[in-house]
Amino acid sequence: MSDVPFGFGPPDRDPERREPGRGDQGGDPFGLGALFGGMAGGGSPEDVLGKMPLFAELQKLMNWSGGPVNWDLARQGAISQLAAGHQPSSEQERSAAAESLRLADLWLDQVTELPSGIERTAAWSRVEWVEQTQPAWGALIDPLAERVVAAMTSALPQEAAMSFGPIAGIMGRMGGMMFGAQVGQALGKLAEEVLTSTDVGLPLAPAGTGVLVPQNLASFAEGLDRPADEVRLFVALREAASQRLFAHVPWLRQQLQDAVHAYARGITIDREAIERGINEAMAGGMGAGLDPSDPESIQRLLGSGVLEPEETPEQQMALRRLETLLALVEGWVDAVVAAAAADRLPGYPALAETMRRRRASGGPAEQTFATLVGLQLRPRRLRDAATVWGAMGQQHGSADRDRLWSHPDLLPTSDDLDEPLDFVARQGLDDELAALTADDADRPAPEGSAAGKKSAEEKSAGEESAGEPPADDEPGDGPGEDQRG
Repeated sequence: MSDVPFGFGPPDRDPERREPGRGDQGGDPFGLGALFGGMAGGGSPEDVLGKMPLFAELQKLMNWSGGPVNWDLARQGAISQLAAGHQPSSEQERSAAAESLRLADLWLDQVTELPSGIERTAAWSRVEWVEQTQPAWGALIDPLAERVVAAMTSALPQEAAMSFGPIAGIMGRMGGMMFGAQVGQALGKLAEEVLTSTDVGLPLAPAGTGVLVPQNLASFAEGLDRPADEVRLFVALREAASQRLFAHVPWLRQQLQDAVHAYARGITIDREAIERGINEAMAGGMGAGLDPSDPESIQRLLGSGVLEPEETPEQQMALRRLETLLALVEGWVDAVVAAAAADRLPGYPALAETMRRRRASGGPAEQTFATLVGLQLRPRRLRDAATVWGAMGQQHGSADRDRLWSHPDLLPTSDDLDEPLDFVARQGLDDELAALTADDADRPAPEGSAAGKKSAEEKSAGEESAGEPPADDEPGDGPGEDQRG
């Protein structure tokens, strides 16, 4: 990628280099002289762009008003990136995916208390994965992008903002294009790797939809020396397990999104650093200085690092919470899939090891979050989370294991994952204390104690009351006779 985005270059201002008959655009093949000259003469950027065929498509993108990320551009960029290797899913692949997901649910019924979360099945192509998951990505990424734009805008010194003149009016939409291009590239890369709709640790498909991506499954199976249907069933088990968790733990999806949004709310820009960078640029400290009519000088400023957000302690806490939640989700999936498949799937050990190596080398989840929120999932966290869930199932049973998902306060914290077996042992002590408390409540107090005397008096009074007929009833009359008889 060139240093100057979209191939923009500075206009050539040397009159001697302009070719005859080409007017003012002899040394300005992209027409930027006309663009900035038109704006300086009072024309709006939209009017000028509309008169230039080269920018016809750019004008459409600049008219985006759907939020801080230009999702039209993101979608187009991702799909164009995937076009060369696109393979639509066949009817046979859709049927195989549905069969594998149904069988996976039958196996999982025997190892977890959480019921199936799949209402319909799908086999998506890579392009379909991009299109179908875009709403979920929008809910996740838009708050981040919006906060970055707001922080940068508020941090710009007033003098610098005024010096940008007409360009300032389109900076927001230009930011939307930049975010859209970056997100589109990330989603295109991700679509080439993901195996399901939950491969990144988040539910990206419409609720109740279990998804496999056959083209990527075929790539994943290469070199594993296992039958294709076995690999597909292993991946279907992981997808079906994730769907159960997100369908029947209603707060989980929101907690994950809240952690990302908490990170977004903490985004701040060092105002003093921006002021220093702006002043340095305008004084000529960055190349030829800052020229509002020169895109290259603006690009030098953007690339100087002065607009990069600083990570705050609050953001570090949000990332730690997000990392822990994602590790717990992944670890639970590992544990229940192991319980369901270890004795049924001959190639399970090799498949599970391949999945672990895939994560350790930076799988889709780690790459995605490293790009979008600066989070890198540590494989150690995933192993510790899987240890918690596996030990809980072995020592306390699947019911007590899954009960921890009934409330976020019951889940292991990041500190608990440092010593996962200690956390599991404490769960047993908590159960024993609860049983002892219940036994104490049911056990009669000693006769010599005050509580024992009171209990004896209440018992005696109750017996006397039971031996007397009601004052308003005559013996042998009404329903009271039937009850005593």
